[in-house]
Formats: sequence, C-alpha cells, structure tokens
Amino acid sequence: MKYLSIVSLILISVIAHSQGKVVDKIIAKVGGEVILYSDWQEQISFMKSRQGNKSKEDNACPVLENLLIQKFMVNRAKVDSIEIKDEEIEQQLNARIEQILAYFNNDYQKFEEYYGQSVSDTRERFRDDLKNQLLAERLQNKVIGDVRVTPEETKAFFDKIPKDSIPYFNAEVELSEIVYKPKVNAAQRQAAREKLEKILQRIKGGEDFSKLASVMSDDPGSAKNGGSLGWMKRGSLVPEFEAVAYGLEKDSVSGIVETEFGLHIIKLLERRGNSILCKHILVKPRIEDGDYKLAEKYLDSIRTKIIKDSIPFENAVRVYSDKKSESYNNGGLLINPKTGTASFETGELDPDVFFAIDPLKVGEISKPFSTLEPDGTKSFRIARLQAKKNPHKANLKQDYAKIQLAAKEFKKNQKFQEWLSNHVPRAYIELDPYVKSHCPDVGSWLKAEE
Repeated sequence: MKYLSIVSLILISVIAHSQGKVVDKIIAKVGGEVILYSDWQEQISFMKSRQGNKSKEDNACPVLENLLIQKFMVNRAKVDSIEIKDEEIEQQLNARIEQILAYFNNDYQKFEEYYGQSVSDTRERFRDDLKNQLLAERLQNKVIGDVRVTPEETKAFFDKIPKDSIPYFNAEVELSEIVYKPKVNAAQRQAAREKLEKILQRIKGGEDFSKLASVMSDDPGSAKNGGSLGWMKRGSLVPEFEAVAYGLEKDSVSGIVETEFGLHIIKLLERRGNSILCKHILVKPRIEDGDYKLAEKYLDSIRTKIIKDSIPFENAVRVYSDKKSESYNNGGLLINPKTGTASFETGELDPDVFFAIDPLKVGEISKPFSTLEPDGTKSFRIARLQAKKNPHKANLKQDYAKIQLAAKEFKKNQKFQEWLSNHVPRAYIELDPYVKSHCPDVGSWLKAEE
C-alpha cells in the first residue's frame, strides 16, 4: 500500500468543495471520524481533472486510501490531545483564501462564480476541514520528528537510482532583484482625497453607507457586500487601518484613513473581543503614465550606480527595494516556493522575468522591466543573474541540494509508513460493503477491521 503525505491532500480537499453535490452516505468510519461517499467522489473528480480526460489511471482506491489515512490521523491527533489554537486556524484560513483569490487575480466575482458563494461563506465552509488538516499535519510532524540526512546517505540514495532513471534537469537560474513600486503623484493623491471627502460629507448628511460603498468604493470584493469586510481578528488588517477601526465606537464612522491600498472611510458595526466587523469605502489614487515612466527611470539610475561599483547590489536592495517584497529580507535573492531553494527552472519564471534575464551572463543586471503584482498593480524590477545551469543529467556535484532534499523526503516517508503500519491495525475501522467490493486491496485497512 502506497501512502501519500497528508499535506498533499490539502489542496484537493479545498478545491473539491467547488464540485457538485452527490447523494451522500457514510462509506467508512475511522474511530470517531467518518468518510462520506460524496467526499470520495469529489476527490476522484478533482484528481481526474488534474490528470486530464485522457488519463486511464483509476484514482478511486488510492484516493480512498488517502482519505482513510487522513481520517485516521485526525482521530489519532484528537486521542493524543493535540490542540490547534483558533488564532492559528484564522491565520492559515486567511492565507489560503488569499492564495485562492490570487489564482483569480483577486477578482471576487470570479471567485464567487467558481465556488457558488461569497468569500466569507467559503471561509466558514473551509474552517472545519482546515482544522482537521492542521491536526493531521501536526501529528505527522510529531511522528516524523527531526529527520536528518548525512552526505553518505545522500550519496547512497543517489547511487540506488537506476542509471536509466536518473532525472534530466532543465536549465536553471538563481536571481536577485530590486523591486520598486511607482509613487502616486501629489495631484492624484489630492484628487482621491477630495473625492472621499465628498463621500464622507454625504454619509454625515444621512446617506446610507452601504449604498455608497457599493457604488463608490474601489474595493470590488467588499463593495458587493455594501463595503463589509466580514469578521476580522486583530493583526489581519494593515496597521493604519486597524489602529483607527479598533478605536471606533459601535456604528461610528471614521475620518479619512490612508494606507498602502489607498484612502478609506471606515464604519465599525460590531466588536467581539479581538474581532471586529466593519465596512469601508476605498478610493485608490490613480497612477498616471508619467508616474510609471518616472519609476522606470529611477530604477535605471539605481542600476547605473551598481554597475559603476558605487554601491554593492546587496546594499542597494536594503536602501531602494520595496521592503514588503518577498526577496527583501534575503538580500534580494529570490526563493523558489516549490523547493525552498534559490534555483528556478527557466520554465517556472514569469515571461516578463525570463525575457529580461535571458540575454544576461552570470553577474550581469537586467534593464528595468515591469511585472504585475497579485493585486493587479504594476511594479518595476531589475534582476541580477546570480548563477545559471545548462540542461543536464542529475549529478551529485551540480545538484547535491536537490538530491539531498529528495533523500530526506524518502527517509521521512519511510518513517511515516513504518508508524502507520504499526498503529493502523490497532484502530477501530468500519468499511461499507460497497467499498470492500470496489477496492478489495485496501490491505491493512481491511485487516484492521477484522
């Protein structure tokens, strides 16, 4: 029986919620946890969609086995009194909702069309699943512990790979960057303020806040809900917004509040401990073509300084790069979120980045180029090519970090499988007759039931 990581089930579970409903019944029980027929079918459908319609692979039984593992882990975590704090659930929930929104370029309408419900309703729907997933992850991490791989183990792992199965790596690069966001000019900032002041006067004159938000706000997601941001915990809003919002009385309206997103008017609806329910109207100052040209010119002057050796690249990052960019705290070095290393296959790069660095030699710096941020705004970058590897067959000299990571994952998976093999047979498990007939090779799960 092949076990998959509990972590790998998270995205499946989240996206499966968007699929259509099917007739439900309980098909398995693992301790106090149940698996519904709809859970099984939704995840099968999701796996098929990822593999494409041409795939002939039958996902049904592997998906069921992984559902059984997940439920077993959740049940065992509860038995072992593993706790997940509400604050952690909220933090993870916010991060994952933001990640999904990013897939839709922060288009709330597309999000709602896909999931068939609002962002706030989707957030509540995910909450229990997320808690269970965090419980399973926490137990898995406890079981696996701190796994280390020595150089000898790494070499032994690589040597066991059949020669005809050694992977072939595509061209890879390592990049550092300086990020600069165009600044709003004074005239546009003043125009946005004057617009919001007029809206504020209309609110003070008795006009409905929600109606004004739905028509006047530049935040499309909250505008559809009359400006409502839903219940938010302290720490989930930008500091300038939060400082004002938490200082308001119930049903009171703020003055104009400026944040990185623009200018706001805030109305507090309710407060419960560290959570608030509020509405806002956002007006974003418009960035003009001239502002973009100034940003590009400014960043080009920074590039010139670096090339002339008047300032090291790393120092320029600290002085000039956007402090909220992910690369800022790494001295400008970009980290690949998929691997946790600085290496990117050229095919993984955004086209704007690829074409900017493609003609460079190692150590050279690109000319300024524009990219779109997840929120749809435009920023400018210069990138330095730190290192480059041509396409090649994997080897220990060039790819030690990757091979060591693969060896570590293999060792962790072995340890987890051993733990499951020792503990699953002691668990209370019931399987529906349909499951037994459809997946007769569920192996240890059937053995555990008997």
